[in-house]
Amino acid sequence: MVRGRISRLSVRDVRFPTSLGGHGSDAMHTDPDYSAAYVVIETDAEDGIKGCGITFTLGKGTEVDWSRKGCGALGDSSRPKRGVGLVGQAGGKACLEVTCGHEKQMLAQGYPAYTTSCAWLGYSDDTLKQLCAQALKDGWTRFKVKVGADLQDDMRRCQIIRDMIGPEKTLMMDANQRWDVPEAVEWMSKLAKFKPLWIEEPTSPDDILGHATISRALVPFGIGIATGEQCHNRVIFKQLLQAKALQFLQIDSCRLGSVNENLSVLLMAKKFEIPVCPHAGGVGLCELVQHLIIFDYISVSASLENRVCEYVDHLHEHFKYPVMIQQASYMPPKDPGYSTEMKEESVKKHQYPDGEVWKKLLPAQEN
Repeated sequence: MVRGRISRLSVRDVRFPTSLGGHGSDAMHTDPDYSAAYVVIETDAEDGIKGCGITFTLGKGTEVDWSRKGCGALGDSSRPKRGVGLVGQAGGKACLEVTCGHEKQMLAQGYPAYTTSCAWLGYSDDTLKQLCAQALKDGWTRFKVKVGADLQDDMRRCQIIRDMIGPEKTLMMDANQRWDVPEAVEWMSKLAKFKPLWIEEPTSPDDILGHATISRALVPFGIGIATGEQCHNRVIFKQLLQAKALQFLQIDSCRLGSVNENLSVLLMAKKFEIPVCPHAGGVGLCELVQHLIIFDYISVSASLENRVCEYVDHLHEHFKYPVMIQQASYMPPKDPGYSTEMKEESVKKHQYPDGEVWKKLLPAQEN
């Protein structure tokens, strides 16, 4: 049954000045402004159903995505193929009226998460310590630290974090593609003393055999390989799995082309018995990925063993249906749709370059 026809499509360049506080900084991107090409598809349906879509970029890439969407194409800049569809108000209220054990567990305990918020590469030691202490107070037991730019600095920062969280809590590391294969092995042999669960994106994301080589080399250290954030189709994931090049598979809710492509990868991960530990953060990625992880647990993997989803504590206040975190876990959303809709006030305020925020910042930056 057709509920209505598309009556209007709008595309807006929304940017948040995260670079001012060092949020999102890593070995590859030192001062990103987390941004999005935000698309709204309106219809003439009586109930006003509309769809919202996001292309997450690091700032300037939004201009490329905006121009492509203006021509009817999906974006293809720093983070390509983020789907657009009638998801803003569509869909049922998943997980609200459930009876079997897995669904009940999600409603009661949520899906386990880890935090990246306390250890961005651009943070000062004081900021790192302050945020790490707050995360511990809030009940976090799994922490990820950015590495890859300077070995001695990595050693110092990892020591600070490990001293604060103690030996029993989980530490992950993320190099954001910074190394070549031999460099990754050498660097991680030095960082192995901090007992990381994994090293994320140690080299180019599409270097399947390179990841396999690093994976074999790090077995004696007990360090796994996590990757997939930058992989844009199921074929790359298939090859990573076949080559035994990763121990933790990281889908990105929007990097892959559509929900269907994500589901294909979830099914392959189940076949190869590799845990899915999705990438999140950015603009709206936590809001999106929560639906995929809960589906994976209830309908595909039926397991939480070695599974955890990334969480970054910023920009959620700009979404109409923000993600809910309790006791370091994602709680199932109770609103219909894909949680993509942003608050109109936030969009207007951060629209580039005419929004209130950028009218103040741009002249100051030029001076």
